[in-house]
Amino acid sequence: MDFPYSDKNSVDGIKQVIEYLSEGSRRLLVKLPTQVNPDILWSVLTDYDNLSRFIPNLTSSNLLWRRRNTVGIKQVGSQKMLGLKFSAQVKLEIIEYPDDGRLDFSMSSGDFRHFEGFWQIEQYSEITSLVYQLTVKGSIGMPIALIEQRLKNDISSNLRAIEKEAQRRSIN
Repeated sequence: MDFPYSDKNSVDGIKQVIEYLSEGSRRLLVKLPTQVNPDILWSVLTDYDNLSRFIPNLTSSNLLWRRRNTVGIKQVGSQKMLGLKFSAQVKLEIIEYPDDGRLDFSMSSGDFRHFEGFWQIEQYSEITSLVYQLTVKGSIGMPIALIEQRLKNDISSNLRAIEKEAQRRSIN
């Protein structure tokens, strides 16, 4: 999935594209151009035990195990929607490719029928881009339209929070 040439899908410099897949699945691709050092971005993304400190609506994030370049983490997110508190949990298996600036993740168990994607740090001369792709399918009783709307609203703020944390770490 690529970004269209138009900027109509760009909000505050962040490009977003949603692809409607079969059986109620959605694929979301988001790209944030930034001037943050790629190594610092990598250290923020792989600081699994502290992600919930700075990513909005991420209640907890814990490293469960590590085997070479593969890790298992458990994350819980929660937020209020329509006056109700909604919470979702996933256990993810993440394969780290530090030389490529890429993290591939897939759900091993959790509250979705499907949840997988990747983080990619791309470097083009002076500009670094943080790319996030997620393919998701809600569980029974979890309307995909609701998930889609939350993702569209939340993912930009999540990428900005990661960028802000990387900027904070680069100063310290």
